[in-house]
Amino acid sequence: MPNKPNVRRKLTRREQRDLDIEIEFIAGVVRRDPAYVEALQVLGDDYTRRGMHDEGLRIDEQLAQLRPKDAMVLYNLACSYSLAGHSARAVATLEKAINAGYNDFKWLSRDPDLANVRKHPAFAKIRAKVRSVKVRAE
Repeated sequence: MPNKPNVRRKLTRREQRDLDIEIEFIAGVVRRDPAYVEALQVLGDDYTRRGMHDEGLRIDEQLAQLRPKDAMVLYNLACSYSLAGHSARAVATLEKAINAGYNDFKWLSRDPDLANVRKHPAFAKIRAKVRSVKVRAE
């Protein structure tokens, strides 16, 4: 996701309240313009920060329909699948993100949103793909 904390920390009550207000506002903007990509991205990130993973997943799926070849959109969708417990879908979507040009492999290896995916047996395929992309880049 855009802000790359090493570990997700618990939000204070004030941060939760402020985030809830922002979610309400941005959700209203999105209701008026469901194709407003930047607003959808903020809303998806806010839902994830608030721990509302199913809602964040729904937004990321909507973004993927609007921008099916956008590497960051696909990466964020993979993160949402992982957080929602859909590891196989997360792995498949992560592979699509890499094919679309996602290349922050250092972050991918430590992103807390992908912790479930890194435990999945199919993640070995992603590791192999990352290695092959790195070799081609060198």
